[in-house]
Amino acid sequence: MSEVTHTLVPAQPAPAPPPKAWTASRISGSLLMLLWIAAAIGLVAYLYSAWDIDKVERYAPKYRDGLIVTLTLVSLSIVIGAIVSVPVAIGRMSNNPVISRLAFAYVYIFRGTPLIAQLFLIYYGLGSFRPQLEAVGLWVFFRDAWNCALFAFTLNTAAYQAEILRGAVESVPRGQWEGAAALGLNRVQTIWKIILPQALIVALRPYGNEIILMLKGSAIVALVTVFDLMGETRRAFSRTYDFQMYIWAAVFYFVMVETLRNVWNWLEAGLTRHLKR
Repeated sequence: MSEVTHTLVPAQPAPAPPPKAWTASRISGSLLMLLWIAAAIGLVAYLYSAWDIDKVERYAPKYRDGLIVTLTLVSLSIVIGAIVSVPVAIGRMSNNPVISRLAFAYVYIFRGTPLIAQLFLIYYGLGSFRPQLEAVGLWVFFRDAWNCALFAFTLNTAAYQAEILRGAVESVPRGQWEGAAALGLNRVQTIWKIILPQALIVALRPYGNEIILMLKGSAIVALVTVFDLMGETRRAFSRTYDFQMYIWAAVFYFVMVETLRNVWNWLEAGLTRHLKR
């Protein structure tokens, strides 16, 4: 019997992919990227050349105080709004037509009108009812611009959070309710242990978007004499007429938003890691 010899042939390297063609969309995208890079370099160069240590020493504490006001306002309105959104979301899902329609009307109005209009109506509009508010002891609260801003922001974000929560709860499959009932869990136990943990994972990303929108939208409170970050920026510009004051404000807002976005991504990755297995 003749022997059969096997010759090992070395594997041929995979051919290099052909270079991408320079299409019109690729050229325009590259030019746009170069434009943004040039604008960023120009902005950094301008801020470096216009750096004034006297202005920094004078207005940096003001910016810090305004930043604290902004973060406090947004944090309180988000937390209080989350509390208010729970009964509103329950009302939206109620089988009682009166409760359901009242909750729908609240959500419809506050989601369908601009936040700045709501702020102005509360701050300026309630001033027209000062005698009535004084009679019931509420004027002490509504005469302060900060309180009016907090009240408007809370009502606005509560409407959005109620819809986020309602949509998340309704996204949980009906079989989860039936399975909990088969295990003998009552309604409260079902909602707390079965439905909410699943719903909050679905609502996590929309909640993050809502907080970012509130953070950026908080700049409008400067129009009602609340000296938040934008309010302090306007006051600094009115005294220096140096538009880099607004550039630094934009930088601070950008840093806050990016920080929040990355924290939220980390939080979402940690809470949903079991879904990726």
